[in-house]
Amino acid sequence: MPRPALFLRFELDGGRLGPGKIALLEHIREGRSLAAAARSMGMSYKRAWELLAALNEMFDEPVAVTHPGRNVAGATELTPFGERVVALFRALEHSAAQATAAAVDELAAASRRAPAARRKATAARKAPGRG
Repeated sequence: MPRPALFLRFELDGGRLGPGKIALLEHIREGRSLAAAARSMGMSYKRAWELLAALNEMFDEPVAVTHPGRNVAGATELTPFGERVVALFRALEHSAAQATAAAVDELAAASRRAPAARRKATAARKAPGRG
């Protein structure tokens, strides 16, 4: 059974910041390309471009810059501020997960399993030769 997950999303004055946009920035950092980031995330280039534009509009400083016409590695890169946004988000995510681990575990233990998992567990209990 997968471990329950906590997801953070911030509703800032400039827009929403959550794990998807942070992942996009991380993919841009890795590939230094918006197109490569979009491909690795399974999204269209247009969608990735829209998300990056929203991120750049969200803050007073840009999180990434693009170099139009460059069809080589390095066409898109994070700014120092973009690196800081990723680091802050991941640090907050880690702190929140640590702070809520016991409560999340308690909720997970009390939650019902998905119907397919219940059927499997019931079938396993009724299987001949168990005892």
